[in-house]
Amino acid sequence: MAAPLPARSRFVVVGGGIAGVTCAERLATEFPSEDILLVTASPVIKAVTNFKQVSKTLEEFDVEEQPSTMLEKRYPNIKVIESGVKQLKSQEHKIFTEDGKQCIYEKLCLCAGAKPKLIFEENPYVLGIRDTDSAQAFQNHLAKAKRIAVVGNGGIALELVYEIEGCEVLWAIKDKAIGNTFFDAGAAEFLIPKLTAEKLETAITCKRTKYTTEGSEKEEGSVAAANKLGTALGPDWHEGLHLKGTKEFSHKVHIETRCEIKKIYLQQEFKQLQKTSLSFPKDNSDNQNAHPDEELWPVYMELTNGKIYGCDFIVSATGVVPNVKPFLDGNNFALGEDGGLKVDKHMHSSVADIYAAGDICTASWEPSPVWQQMRLWTQARQMGWYAAKCMVADFLGESIDMDFSFELFAHVTKFFNYKVVLLGKYNAQGLDLDHELMLRCTKGQEYVKVVMQNGRMMGAVLIGETDLEETFENLILNQMDLSAYGEDLLNPNVDIEDYFD
Repeated sequence: MAAPLPARSRFVVVGGGIAGVTCAERLATEFPSEDILLVTASPVIKAVTNFKQVSKTLEEFDVEEQPSTMLEKRYPNIKVIESGVKQLKSQEHKIFTEDGKQCIYEKLCLCAGAKPKLIFEENPYVLGIRDTDSAQAFQNHLAKAKRIAVVGNGGIALELVYEIEGCEVLWAIKDKAIGNTFFDAGAAEFLIPKLTAEKLETAITCKRTKYTTEGSEKEEGSVAAANKLGTALGPDWHEGLHLKGTKEFSHKVHIETRCEIKKIYLQQEFKQLQKTSLSFPKDNSDNQNAHPDEELWPVYMELTNGKIYGCDFIVSATGVVPNVKPFLDGNNFALGEDGGLKVDKHMHSSVADIYAAGDICTASWEPSPVWQQMRLWTQARQMGWYAAKCMVADFLGESIDMDFSFELFAHVTKFFNYKVVLLGKYNAQGLDLDHELMLRCTKGQEYVKVVMQNGRMMGAVLIGETDLEETFENLILNQMDLSAYGEDLLNPNVDIEDYFD
């Protein structure tokens, strides 16, 4: 039997996450008479819904999982190929999928995202959370658990620790404060009381339709194996999951700071070694008087600070690595220090006719002084959209300016039920020691921090309903000298917006 003819398309996009779907949608709009091929390993894609431009650079949107057929209905010229990529032959302009298909492209955009960095691969008691399937597996494990360990300090770890109820949570972080990707120690202190407070039952219900891969498992057997790649989770991925363990209390969290996991023991091995594990500490003060644990646990973790704890399972939430592996063999890609495909200011990789966007890429242009790359939803959307624009411009032989969204780093999210806005060099990233911080904090209500350098605002963290985001965005963008205002800049009795509107 003759092999099927390769699919041909002027534009091929790999990846069904935010970057890939946004890129394909934009291309489909620009070229309504061209077929755009979207190659994705997952039966559900991530679509941006309820998009709202909050200010010049801040945007809010929901991320919705949808069957790929819905994308094809919205854009009749998008054709979805549901399979992972096995190989890329860039000189032949060809990709080979795992199910034996071939696609020939003129321009290719790689948006294959990133995969979780698991602390210990191949351990049945270590779960990574990255996509819908792994979140579902986590829920099933949690329902039977009395105690779990969470390792990591990024967004997923923060949400997870806050959302889990009825289960003891040991949280191991390598930093001295929680959430250091997003906050400094002061903001962490502001948030910590929320971890021990009883949660109010009036959770905000999620009004969006959720599509999961569950229904399709039975017909198609599409349950993702642990090593398969799904698209990353949405900003409110824990909605609709029942994150409750077996116990009757609300929150019980113990944080071990400045440590990492040194070793993991299964129960049998632990018994043979005759080591001692500690019971769950009664409070978070530095407990010298922790008692040995009488209970036997399925798995034990030894921390670099010498403590050993037993638990039902361990959640690895230690960040991601760009998913470049399927594309490297035989192709001459330049890689960034973080392992991503290097892209220039037009989202070009180092290989002809190949672009990259989202978590898989490393921005290697000279950035604006108040922008940095972070592997977040907002940037995946912006990069996917801009990559499509660059592909179109190249195809038509037009020149294009850098997109405005790369002028200022701006991200809005929610942690512990507080609105959180991050602007510019919000953690003084890359600034010399001559910067200063100004703070305003009302316990349980708001936390405002600005980063100043030479009288100019370089970044800000806003937690709570501060209504300062637009004013601060303008001040960072126009780099006005604010020395004259001194401490009054954050004085709640001075209406700062009146000055700068």
